[in-house]
Amino acid sequence: MQSIVDSINGVIWSPFLVYLCLGAGLFYSIRTRFVQVRMFTEMWRLLFSGESSEKGISSFQALAVSLSGRVGTGNIAGVAAAIGFGGPGAVFWMWVVAFLGAATAYSESTLGQIYKEEHEGQYRGGPAYYFEKAMGQKWFAWIFAIATLIACGFLLPGVQSNSIGNAVEIAFGSGQMISTSMGDISFTKILTAIGIVLVLSFIIFGGVKRIAHFTQIVVPFMALAYIVIACSVVALNLEQVPMVISLIIGDAFTPMAGMGAAIGWGVKRGVFSNEAGLGTGPHAAAAAEVDHPAQQGLVQAFSVYIDTLFVCSATAFMIIITGSFNVHGAGDAFLVQNLASDVAASSPAFTQIAVEKVIPGVGQPFIALALFFFAFTTLLAYYYIAETNLAYLKRTINIPGLDFFLKVALLSATFYGTIKTANLAWGLGDVGVGIMAWLNIVGILLIFFMSKPALKALKDYEAQRKAGVKRYTFDPRKLGIENADFWVKRCEEETNKTKVD
Repeated sequence: MQSIVDSINGVIWSPFLVYLCLGAGLFYSIRTRFVQVRMFTEMWRLLFSGESSEKGISSFQALAVSLSGRVGTGNIAGVAAAIGFGGPGAVFWMWVVAFLGAATAYSESTLGQIYKEEHEGQYRGGPAYYFEKAMGQKWFAWIFAIATLIACGFLLPGVQSNSIGNAVEIAFGSGQMISTSMGDISFTKILTAIGIVLVLSFIIFGGVKRIAHFTQIVVPFMALAYIVIACSVVALNLEQVPMVISLIIGDAFTPMAGMGAAIGWGVKRGVFSNEAGLGTGPHAAAAAEVDHPAQQGLVQAFSVYIDTLFVCSATAFMIIITGSFNVHGAGDAFLVQNLASDVAASSPAFTQIAVEKVIPGVGQPFIALALFFFAFTTLLAYYYIAETNLAYLKRTINIPGLDFFLKVALLSATFYGTIKTANLAWGLGDVGVGIMAWLNIVGILLIFFMSKPALKALKDYEAQRKAGVKRYTFDPRKLGIENADFWVKRCEEETNKTKVD
C-alpha cells in the first residue's frame, strides 16, 4: 500500500505542480499589484468588521473556519517533515509559497464569494460553484467536487488524526499492545481514536453554525498559546536566532539535501499547511456575510500569513534552535543526524523534543494538546468542505442518506488514521492535496484569462474605498461579471427597498 501511494505521489507531486503553485502565486501577485502588501492594513481592519446573519457567518468566523483548515498538523508535523526531508532551507520555500500564495488565496476566495448561492437557509460556495458559473464547464466542476469529497472525506482526515495519536502516544506512552485485525495497536491510540470520533460526531451533526462557533473560540486561543510557547523557546535561545535565519536562507539555495528537495518539500508542506490555491479556503469564504466579495478575499489572504509566517515559523525556529531534527538523505542515510534514527520526521516528535529540551516536562504534553486542537478543528473544516461539495452534487443527483454516509465515512477515516503509520497517512493526504491543487489552480487561471472577475472585484473595491463610501456595494452587472446570481438578486432587493423608502 505504501509503495503504491508513493508512486502516485511521485506523479502528482512532480516538479510541474511545485512550480505551478509558485508560478500561480507570482502571477496573481503581479496582476493584483501585490495586494498582500498594499492592502495589509485593510485586511487587519476587515478581520473584526461585519456580523453574522441567519444565512451567513461573520468575516471573523469565516476566517476561523478557514484557519481551522489551514492551522493543523501541517504546522507542527508538516514543518518537521519539510526540515527532515528537505533540510532547513525548506522553511524558506514555505515562506515564499506563503507570501505569493496570499495573492492566490485572495483570488480564489473572492471567486467563492462572487459565485456563492443560498442553499437551505445558508450560503454555499467554492471551486465547484465558480467553475460551473465562471467557466461554464459543469463537467470540470463535477470532477473537482468529487475529488474534494474523496480528499476531505476520506484521504485527509487520517493525516490530522494520525498526528494526534502519535503525539498523545509520545507524551503518555503506548500502554498495553492490543492485537486486532489491523495488527498490534497501542491502547493509547485506540483510546485516543475513540475520544476524537465521539467529540467530532457531536459537532459535525450540529452543522456549520456549531462548527463556526467552536472554531472561532478554539483556533485563536490555541494559536496564541502555541506562539507564546514558541516565543519563549526562542527568547531563551535568542543569541542563536541570527544563526537560524542564516541557515534557513543559506540552505535554501545551497541546501544539504539538494535544492530540488528543499524547494519540493518546502512547497509541498507549505501548500499542505496554508492551503493557498488548494481550493479549500473559498468554501469558508463563501459562507461569510459581507458587503463586497473582495472583503472576504482580503481576510482569507491574511489567514495565509497567520498560518505560515506565524505558526509554521514558530515551529521551525523551535526545531532548528534546539537542533531537534535529522535530515534524511538517499536510502537509510542521514545528511544530518541530531536525534535517534527511529524518530519519525513525519510526526510531531521533532517539535515535542524541541520544547522538552527548553521547558522540561512541558514539551510533550503541551504539543500533544496543541496538536489535538489544531488537528481537530482541521477535521471540522474538512467535513464542512466535503459537505459543501456534496450539497453541490445533490443539486443534480439527490440520493437519500448521502449526508449520513459522509459523516460515517469521515469518522471511520479519522479512526483508521489515528491508529495507522504516519508515512501512509501523510502519503494519502498528499494524494488528496495534490489532486485538488492541480484542478483548482488550473481552473482559477483559466477563469482569470476568460473574464478576470476577482481582479474586477478588487478594482471596484479599491475605487469605493478611495471614494470613502460608508457602505460598500457590489453590482456584478456593472463590472461585466456574469452568472453572479446571488449578488444580482441582492442589488435588486436593495434597489426595491430604496424605492419603497
